[in-house]
Amino acid sequence: MNTEQTPKASTDVLVVGAGPTGLALALFLTRMNVRVRIIDKTAAPGTTSRATVLHARTLEFYRQVGLAGHCVDGGAHFAGINLWVDGRHVTRAPFDNLGEPFSRFSFILIYPQDKQERMLVAELERLGVRVERETELVSFEQLRGGVGAQITRAGTTESVNAAYIAGCDGAHSKVREQLGTGLPGGDYNDLFYVADIEGTGPALNGEVNIALDDADFLVVFPMKESGTGRLIGAVQHDPGKTAALQWSDVNTRVIERLKLGITKVNWFSTYRVHHRVASAFRNGSAFLLGDAAHIHSPVGGQCMNTVSGDAVNLAWKLAGVLHKRIDPAVLDTYEVERIAFARQLVRSTDRAFTVATARGPVATRIRLTAFPFVLSNAFRFRAMRRFLFRTISQIGIRYPDSRLSAGRVGAVRGGDRLPWVEWTEAGKRRDNYEFFSSLDWQLHCYGEVPPAVRAGCEARGIAVCAFPWQREMQRAGLVRDALYLVRPDEYVGLASSAGNAPAVEAYIKTLQLSPSPVARYPS
Repeated sequence: MNTEQTPKASTDVLVVGAGPTGLALALFLTRMNVRVRIIDKTAAPGTTSRATVLHARTLEFYRQVGLAGHCVDGGAHFAGINLWVDGRHVTRAPFDNLGEPFSRFSFILIYPQDKQERMLVAELERLGVRVERETELVSFEQLRGGVGAQITRAGTTESVNAAYIAGCDGAHSKVREQLGTGLPGGDYNDLFYVADIEGTGPALNGEVNIALDDADFLVVFPMKESGTGRLIGAVQHDPGKTAALQWSDVNTRVIERLKLGITKVNWFSTYRVHHRVASAFRNGSAFLLGDAAHIHSPVGGQCMNTVSGDAVNLAWKLAGVLHKRIDPAVLDTYEVERIAFARQLVRSTDRAFTVATARGPVATRIRLTAFPFVLSNAFRFRAMRRFLFRTISQIGIRYPDSRLSAGRVGAVRGGDRLPWVEWTEAGKRRDNYEFFSSLDWQLHCYGEVPPAVRAGCEARGIAVCAFPWQREMQRAGLVRDALYLVRPDEYVGLASSAGNAPAVEAYIKTLQLSPSPVARYPS
């Protein structure tokens, strides 16, 4: 409900939900000198999780705030994916350093959600922000210039005023419920399980193993400790059973055919899979992110990576508006950019998941014959392997329809992720992404920057990064002396030909980019 009241903000952003989405949003906002309060109804961070994979794009985001090395050191790399059919190994797809030309993080990393949450909580606490646990959102109303929220903790209700509220509170989001925003889509019939196990066998080889048979499937993810793994599969159970399901309810045939000897089950949980996207991601001063905005199948390990993309996309826009750095209308682009990707992701993962889990003679034939044939042949070609890496790593995400995206130079268009490039300077390996810890707009030029362009950018607080031209830059798709105005999330806003100062000036004026009145973002 909107009123004519103007709230006196007690915080800039109220973040509801302290899963990976809310924690990432709170961290990036805090690093951008935005005041946040983050609340969560749970008493402590989770100790188990279904999500396990971090991809290159998320690691690039975490590098901006100094956390990528922590993830890489604490995670497990795997060099390939193995496919088993009816207990027989049919193909191996190599993945080690597959994305070497595209990102510093050229691999896929196993780094479970519970570890990620602990890392983010610790970093927020280092910066002076604590998650307010056992605290729930009761209600909120949109006021002129912000929101007024009621939260409750230990039977006590508190009023909180904020400029914005961010719903990061999962599939059963209270924020989404209050907004009346639907979550259209559907559910899969099967019940699925996830289990952390200790054991022996060829599937605990430090790689991902996918096993299919005529009635079941199993995915085995490697964990950092030798002889451990995370299993994801379907539970074949009696629908009339009312007691909580246990490991003993799992159909172990596919496990036995994989020769997987399980010596200990450390934890076990069941869940249902949905494919849904909210009808809107923004309503006035309220935003939806992560599972509150979209839910999809676990195919491709996209879950934690998609929510990080939501958080970073919204964080820099909120910070820019709150610091009077940028036109407030830029906030509209959050929904435009992220809802389009969410819908595409749900469609693609739904198709793949349906093939993997469908029943019946035709579906079984496709799963057990056609799918292995296509997969094994596709991975013979390096170009196909690289295409798959770009897709699942999310480095291929583009925002061509955003009002923030303009211009084209060579292969790079506004809305593209800035191509990553590494080169040698004074005997040291360097790359163009090392400069993004500023979490602010930058002008990149791989060659000579015209003095007028440099002066115009610096007058508005836009850092100018000029790099001596090298052959590696051309191979990455960059054009000598071209001008790339790059957003804080490493996406190109404007791609302009060499020396085109008027285009840069016009873009800056359109977005009303101005010097930030706050100090440089802290590290």
